[in-house]
Amino acid sequence: MYIGSTGERGLHHLVYEVVDNSVDEALAGYCTHISVLLQKDGGVRVNDNGRGIPVDIHPIEKKPALEVVMTVLHAGGKFGDGGYSVSGGLHGVGISVVNALSRDLSVVVQRDGFIWEQSYKLGVPNSPVEKGIATKETGTEVTFWPSEEIFETTDFSFEILSTRFREMAFLNKGLTISLRDERAGHVDEKGEPLEVRYCYAGGIVDFVKHLNTTKGVAHKSIIAFETEDLKQKMSLEVAMQWNTSFTESVYTFANTINTQEGGTHEEGFRTSLTSLVNKFAEEWGYIKRKEDRLTGDDVREGLTAIISIKVSEPQFEGQTKTKLGNTEAKSFTQKALNDAVGAWFEKNPSEGKEIVRKAIDAATARIAARKARDLSR
Repeated sequence: MYIGSTGERGLHHLVYEVVDNSVDEALAGYCTHISVLLQKDGGVRVNDNGRGIPVDIHPIEKKPALEVVMTVLHAGGKFGDGGYSVSGGLHGVGISVVNALSRDLSVVVQRDGFIWEQSYKLGVPNSPVEKGIATKETGTEVTFWPSEEIFETTDFSFEILSTRFREMAFLNKGLTISLRDERAGHVDEKGEPLEVRYCYAGGIVDFVKHLNTTKGVAHKSIIAFETEDLKQKMSLEVAMQWNTSFTESVYTFANTINTQEGGTHEEGFRTSLTSLVNKFAEEWGYIKRKEDRLTGDDVREGLTAIISIKVSEPQFEGQTKTKLGNTEAKSFTQKALNDAVGAWFEKNPSEGKEIVRKAIDAATARIAARKARDLSR
């Protein structure tokens, strides 16, 4: 199975695969708005204002690039001079798989001064790409109806989609993603169709603010930085702030996919953070070198953090393919954090000391709990 499952999870992945193509256009700087519509007839329409999927003749396949993108597995990559990038999504399969698993799919492209259209059944074109009327607009619109014979359910969840789109909007600063549900019975308190619109100018800094809304913060600033390594084709964004709770809320993403099982980027983050907080705790005279060393759990108590890495060829591992396996991501994240967060601690000693004291309180409680356990045995 191309997308991991034929259940609810796989069904929603169809939408993500299409939306990921539009997000790639946003990352390249060409798309500012993506709208998703759940239609009355069970179809899903995804619309963006990017450059439009290329329609020129593919040099190898000798067909319009649009048809190749829509029908050839792993046809992602660069097309034409514009370098249109087609997303691989979570399973690296792209939009052709959505087409193969849909009883019907239609695509409308606005590009090169005209409207271009093609429709398909279970991935097979009904007719060649048609050139329509002239237009000055650009963009891509994909409408698809998942096959009832392939999927256990074809009933999309507004909640699941809206949660994911809010996440995507946080991870792609300034991108607007809207979702509207026109299916019968899917209405709000006023009887209007359910609708949400997400756009965050602050990106993952807004994400951290959102997660800490109901919590008291342990220090004023949100620590945030972004960096990239052009040679290794990797970029990293991190935003973090400790709150007064005792729980750790660290969320990691690779190419905007929620890496719930963590992975190499999270390992690099944890290693660096533990070592940095210990370094400054020692420098500022809170702990002695060996005996008082703070553990990773001490350091991350009450931490809210977003780690978002983008790598050119992600390797996903684990049970649900939500663990990043790229070894180079660990050292990249570790070094980036050492530099940026290390510099932040140097420049903000008063807030830094609040973070160190919080970690020491966590360590004190941990040691006291261990002693109490030892005494009761």
